[in-house]
Amino acid sequence: MLPSVFGMSLGISEIYMRILVKMLEVSSAQIVCPLPCTSVIATQSNTGIIERDESPMEAEIAGLRRGDFELSDVFYFSKKGFEAIVEDEVTQRFSSEELISWNLLTRTNHNFQYLSLRVTLIWVLGVFVRYCILLPLRVTLATIGISWLVVGATLVGQLPNSRVKDWFSEKVHLVCCRICARALSSAIQYHNKENRPKKGGICVANHTSPIDIIILANDGCYAMVGQIHGGLMGVIQRAMARACPHVWFERSEMRDRHLVTKRLREHVFDKEKLPILIFPEGTCINNTSVMMFKKGSFEIGGTIYPVAIKYDPQFGDAFWNSSKYTMVKYLLRMMTSWAIKCNVWYLPPMTRQEDEDAVQFANRVKSAIAKQGGLIELPWDGGLKRDKVKDSFKQEQQKNYSKIIAGENNVFQKDN
Repeated sequence: MLPSVFGMSLGISEIYMRILVKMLEVSSAQIVCPLPCTSVIATQSNTGIIERDESPMEAEIAGLRRGDFELSDVFYFSKKGFEAIVEDEVTQRFSSEELISWNLLTRTNHNFQYLSLRVTLIWVLGVFVRYCILLPLRVTLATIGISWLVVGATLVGQLPNSRVKDWFSEKVHLVCCRICARALSSAIQYHNKENRPKKGGICVANHTSPIDIIILANDGCYAMVGQIHGGLMGVIQRAMARACPHVWFERSEMRDRHLVTKRLREHVFDKEKLPILIFPEGTCINNTSVMMFKKGSFEIGGTIYPVAIKYDPQFGDAFWNSSKYTMVKYLLRMMTSWAIKCNVWYLPPMTRQEDEDAVQFANRVKSAIAKQGGLIELPWDGGLKRDKVKDSFKQEQQKNYSKIIAGENNVFQKDN
């Protein structure tokens, strides 16, 4: 508690992480692998289970045809359809990242199903430590952190608007987020702190988990943006809004794009307010990739402060698969994992150039985050996690194919 309050470390977390690393190394050495280890590692290092031809449509169809429109053109679309059924680029981003070896939490690879007696004993001991020792302590810390946030923010909210109120508000948020971060046994390394978001700006980051907020707020204060909820979340939101100008919307307001943009722009252009924290992907991705950034955040104006977050899945899977786990079950998984280890990179601030539209600016920021975090950059909308493919995507493929046919017909007519 005291180290959290003063933002200090006693070195206990570092010792704990070193013990974990040694334990996992011993366990990995004891695992009897049915396949040669080199082949298993090579298999797992591959990003896909099928080989894809990344050639454009024109090149692939040209290799199948010899003249004008032919029935063989259907082979290209059939091939792409089978590839999507076997392994598409979207849905595999919403499942937990595969590990090369078992981390004594869950099996992520069927090749590591043969365990020695020593590994089994280590696993049993780990279950006892995680559920009987760490879990009660972590739940207690999380309860204290959330309670302090509600009580502290409510008390600070009674003060008149002034720099004193802002100072107390930032301290309350920092202390409570640090306590909640300790409740997850988080080991976080922040890089390039000179690029930390400043007031009057917008902080955008890749999104893996709801705890992304705690990870970032552990090193600085942000204004949150989101929909108003009920229950415990609603109590926390109302308390935070009294102490700090967060931007909360009603469900009906969230559908009004112009109203949302107006509220955000008013916040951003007030240089005395905290930077807004936004996750442009709009949904959680499994920390292997960065998917399409929604352009709304980049139409507001102002300075964008990109942040790249990369979790280490060896000690615990931070990805929240909302279609598989409820929030309560997900938090239980986090509380019973070994630890949450991640790296956070603050990238240099970026502004929209004169010849850029919002989509191009969003893609440029996304590319910078993906490159820094070692993530795969994908053009797909994360909304495909639940929604069907937009008609515009289908029409784009149809237009590309029609251009090929129309172009060849024009050449044929000119020859005649």
